[in-house]
Amino acid sequence: MTTKTTIDVERALGDAHRPAFHFLLLALCGLCLVIDGFDAQAMGYVAPAVIAEWGVPKSALAPVFSASLFGMLLGALGLSVLADRIGRRPVLIGATLFFGLTMIATAFTHSLPVLTALRFVTGLGLGCIMPNAMALVGEFSSTQHRVKRMMLVSCGFTLGAALGGFLSAALIPSLGWRSVFWVGGAVPIVLALAMFVGLPESLQFLVLKGHEARARAWLAKFDPSLRIDSTTRLIVREKGGEGAPVAELFRAGRAPVTLILWAISFMNLIDLYFLSNWLPTVMRDAGYSPGMAVLVGTLLQTGGVIGTLLLGWFIERFGFVRVLLGCFLVGAVCVGVIGGVAHVQTWLFLAVFAAGFCIVGGQPAVNALAGHYYPTTLRSTGIGWSLGIGRVGSVIGPLVGGQMIALGWSNVELFHAAAVPVFCSALLVVLLALVRREVRRVMTAA
Repeated sequence: MTTKTTIDVERALGDAHRPAFHFLLLALCGLCLVIDGFDAQAMGYVAPAVIAEWGVPKSALAPVFSASLFGMLLGALGLSVLADRIGRRPVLIGATLFFGLTMIATAFTHSLPVLTALRFVTGLGLGCIMPNAMALVGEFSSTQHRVKRMMLVSCGFTLGAALGGFLSAALIPSLGWRSVFWVGGAVPIVLALAMFVGLPESLQFLVLKGHEARARAWLAKFDPSLRIDSTTRLIVREKGGEGAPVAELFRAGRAPVTLILWAISFMNLIDLYFLSNWLPTVMRDAGYSPGMAVLVGTLLQTGGVIGTLLLGWFIERFGFVRVLLGCFLVGAVCVGVIGGVAHVQTWLFLAVFAAGFCIVGGQPAVNALAGHYYPTTLRSTGIGWSLGIGRVGSVIGPLVGGQMIALGWSNVELFHAAAVPVFCSALLVVLLALVRREVRRVMTAA
């Protein structure tokens, strides 16, 4: 009589040392986020050339920018839910192929209405990449490395946005602005093919959805030393979800944590996009040269990349609450003083870099917190909806900042006001800690 083997999936993933497998997974998901960041910012790179070629005013491109952001918002909300239904792998591959094709289509555009429509549909594909890439990396990571790896792969978005600027600067003068969309479309199509060959599906997802044969096949690829055959039984420590994934975010005591996560992401992205969009312009008006003003904006993103890399390490040692609380308190102070120290270059650079470290670097930590909090069946939905609701703040931040500038607010007043959302994020982190403690107490008592 044959004895059936039972394998705990989480333990198998945690015990096995498979650097080549993890490197391939991080490379594929990281590259996916690099091109995601490049394509998300592509319109900003080509805007001056489009304005010059088509002879349209700057304001005419506002709907184009908004369409992209709105598409990303809907993509994060809708397609992250789909991924918790059909899997991370098909959504990541399909979305990457989709936005690659729409980027190439954009290269043939000759009118603002068509450009606006294409940026909207491209945004749909772009919006679901980060939640699913982070979820998939997290589900193939052991507990002690999960947060660090999720935040490491999320660096790809900021890196892609930064590298895209250098690439566009080289392409546009010699090949024209359409070449940016050719490159931004061709690379994800090639990447989608590579993902089709090498990107795994979440083992926990497959087991919870009853696809054990596929789960056994992927686990055998992950760890060939395991003795796996058709009789091997795979188990996970979670229960399968029931009902609509979004509704599940509010069940089993998750409602208050869900709402607080949404509020933190909303507040932080208000500031992130306000600073990203208006900081170079404000510094230019403060008397800095155009090149120096751009450098100030670059320092913000540089601080964000370094913050993302280091905060994952801190979180694994001190926990989310302590790190995020300190991060947002320091961030609020640094944003608040930017206007007052703008005339002293050294202090300005330090304040902007630290603000980027805490705010731009803090957002991947918030995303990782959502991925850490929700179970497998809700992980993509949880990250996607937290990021999607936060993207409402990404639309509001630049608009409110523009209105304050139009009303003649001084730089000191402007950045004092900008510090308020970051301080609110710090208060919300404290509230989150209290709520989670109370939920655990109630669940234990029950």
